[in-house]
Amino acid sequence: MKQYYCLGVLLLCWAVRGMAAPAMALGYAPKYAPGFTHFDYVAPHAPKGGQLVLSAQGSFDSLTPYALKGDKAEGIEALTLDTLGVASQDEPYSCYGLLADDMQLAADRLSMRFHLNPQARFSNGRPVQAADVVASFNTLMQDPAASPQYRMYWADVKQAVAVDAATVRFDFRRKNSELHMTLCQLPVFSRDWIPTGKTLADMALTPPLASGPYVVDRFDLGKSISFRRNLHYWAANLPVRKGMFNFDLIRYRYYQDETVRLEAFKAGEFDVAAENIAKQWARGYQGAKFDDGRIIKKELPHQNSAGMQGFVFNLRRPQFADKRLRQAVSLAFDFEWSNRNLFYGQYRRSNSFFTNSELAATGLPGPDELKLLNPLRDKLDPAVFGPPVEPPFADGRYGIRHNLRQARQLLFEAGWRYEGGRLVDHQGRPLNIEFLTYSKVYDRVASGWQQNLAKLGIGLSVRLVDPAIYQRRLDSFDYDMTVVVYGASNSPGNEQLDYHSCQAARTPGSQNWAGLCDPAVEALLPSFQHFSDRQQLLAASHALDRVLRAGYYLVPNWFLPYYRMAWWNRFARPERLPLYYSPTQWAIETWWEKK
Repeated sequence: MKQYYCLGVLLLCWAVRGMAAPAMALGYAPKYAPGFTHFDYVAPHAPKGGQLVLSAQGSFDSLTPYALKGDKAEGIEALTLDTLGVASQDEPYSCYGLLADDMQLAADRLSMRFHLNPQARFSNGRPVQAADVVASFNTLMQDPAASPQYRMYWADVKQAVAVDAATVRFDFRRKNSELHMTLCQLPVFSRDWIPTGKTLADMALTPPLASGPYVVDRFDLGKSISFRRNLHYWAANLPVRKGMFNFDLIRYRYYQDETVRLEAFKAGEFDVAAENIAKQWARGYQGAKFDDGRIIKKELPHQNSAGMQGFVFNLRRPQFADKRLRQAVSLAFDFEWSNRNLFYGQYRRSNSFFTNSELAATGLPGPDELKLLNPLRDKLDPAVFGPPVEPPFADGRYGIRHNLRQARQLLFEAGWRYEGGRLVDHQGRPLNIEFLTYSKVYDRVASGWQQNLAKLGIGLSVRLVDPAIYQRRLDSFDYDMTVVVYGASNSPGNEQLDYHSCQAARTPGSQNWAGLCDPAVEALLPSFQHFSDRQQLLAASHALDRVLRAGYYLVPNWFLPYYRMAWWNRFARPERLPLYYSPTQWAIETWWEKK
C-alpha cells in the first residue's frame, strides 16, 4: 500500500490509495485521518429507499447546468455529476477525493495531478478516464455557450493534460494559493455527452452523461423534474459517500408564488421547506399539523459566512457614479422599522461582505491590512483607514429623520436640487430608480423605503417580472437596482474576481452585479490568489471589506445565523449537524425515510 504526503504552510494532504479518500485542506491539517470510514455528520447505515419531494422557485427550460443561457433545472448538477473531490461540511476549506483516489501538488506549485479511481463509472457503465476530465475542463473553459464564471475561476490554469488513461495533470500559468483546491470542484461529464460539432447550447434538453448518485428520471419543463437513484452507483461505499443519498427518488415541484408554495407544503405536495420569508415563518407555519407533530418546525444553527445580501446599485447607470448619491439612498432605508414591522424582529443587519465570520473587518486596520492599503492610499477614501463603515441606524426616538437630513445634505453637495417637489440634476432631469425583482416579498420592503425616498424627491418604482425574465435581465445587467447575495465561503478566493473585477464588470453573466471597476479594488484582488498563510488571507479579506463598505455600492440587507426549516414527520436524520451546510442539500445528502 503506497502512501503520499504533501506538507506546507498552505497545504497538508495525505492519500492512501485503495483505503480512504485522499485529502487536502487550506492552511490546516484535514480533520479526517487516513482510514476514516464516513463523515461524522452522516449515519453510515442509513436505510435506502423512499422518496423526497422538494420545492423550486419559478420554472426551468434547461437540463444543462453550465450554459450561460437558460433557466437550469434544480438539482441537475448536485445530483447527477461527481467532482474530482468533495468538501467536508465540518471544515472551512477541505477536499477529499471522490473521482480522484490520489492528488499531488507539484513541489514548485505549478501543476496538480489527479489519479482517477479505477472503479469510477458513468451511469452508462463506461469507466471515467482522464480524457473525460480534460474534455470537461476544456468545454467549461472554451465552449462559447459556457458561463463565463468558469473562465474567471480557472483563469490561471494553462492546460489540462491526460498523462495516461487514469491520470490528469493541470499546468498553471503562475502560482496560485488555492487553484489546486478549486480544481477539486471540477465536475466531470463524459466526453461522449456533447456530439462533435455541437456546443452546450445544443444540449439544453439532454442531461449530462455523468457519474453521480442519481440520473434524470423524467421532467415536465417549467413544472417538475425527478431524479432516480442509480442502484449501481460506483461510489456508494466510499468514505465520502457512505450513508449519503439515501432516497430512491428525489423530485422538485416548481411554484411561481410564495403563498401558493407554503399552502402546497402544508397540503403535503412536498416534504421539506426552508423558509426565507419572516412573515411566513411567524404566521404561516401554524395549525393542527404543527401542533400534533405531523409537521416539524425548527430553527437550526449554522456557522456559514453570511456574505452580503443587499440592494445593489448598477454603476453602469450614470446617475449612480457619485458615491454621495448612493450613500443618500442607503440612508433612506430604515432597516430597524422593517425588522420590527415586517420581519417580526427575526433578522440582524448585514454589515460586511463577509458577515458572520472572522473575515469581516473590525476596529482600525492592523499592520497586515495596512501593508495592502497604504500603497493605495491616494486611490482610497480616508474612511477606509478608520473603523469600517457600518450601515445606517435609525434609532427608536427620532426614527429616520436624522438620516434623511444627512441624506439631503449629501444630495445638495452632489449637485442635486429641488424643483416642483422633485430632486433634479443640473439639466432638470428627475431622479427615478427602478427596483427589479421576481418576488412580491420586496413590495412590502420597498413601500416604506419609497416613502422615505419621496421625502428626498426621489422616485422609486418596483418592477416585478417572471423569474426567467429576471435572470435574463440580471445576466445582461439591465436594471437600476436589484437584490443580490455576494456569497462567501470561509476561505474566499477566485470568486472575488467574479464579484468585483473590471473584467467581470464587462462580462455578461458574471456576478459583478454592481459593475464595479475600481483601481484600488483591482489591486487588492490578486491577494486572494496569492497568499502564503491564513493570516494573509484574513488581512486581504479585511482590507477588501473596508474598501467595499466605504464605497456604498449597495444598501445592506439582513441575515440569520440559523436556518428556518419545516418538514413532514416521516423522515429521520443524523443526530449531529454539520457546521457549514445548506438546508435542503443537507436533507438530500443525509436524511432517510422512516420505515
